[in-house]
Amino acid sequence: MKLTSHQQRVLDALRRAQGPLSAYAVLDLVREEGFSAPTQVYRALNRLIRHGLVHRLETLNAYVPCTREGGRGVTAFAICDNCGRIDELVDGTLARSLQRMTRRCAFSPRSSTIEIHGQCSFCAGSAKPTSA
Repeated sequence: MKLTSHQQRVLDALRRAQGPLSAYAVLDLVREEGFSAPTQVYRALNRLIRHGLVHRLETLNAYVPCTREGGRGVTAFAICDNCGRIDELVDGTLARSLQRMTRRCAFSPRSSTIEIHGQCSFCAGSAKPTSA
């Protein structure tokens, strides 16, 4: 898939960021690269989301780049409320469970993002984070 120059600039800004960014924070980072309005950023973000390259974190009203190839399907995020660390979690078992549950009630999901807030192992005092 070929990205437009605006989409590539937005994606690059998110990849360089140390954490999730609001659309206005992205605009601040790319303003000198030809962006002048929030609608340009929102348009690029929406396209990047459709292509599975970016995720929107609803509870933070912010965006992060996808850390896995293809970025579609069930995605879960562990969000540390202390330091802001965000880990993208992928688990086929969770995806299959959600698929079975939605099928039982004849529901066709369009997208699914799960956000889990809490405390990471660093903030809890552990020497290193536990793997997901």
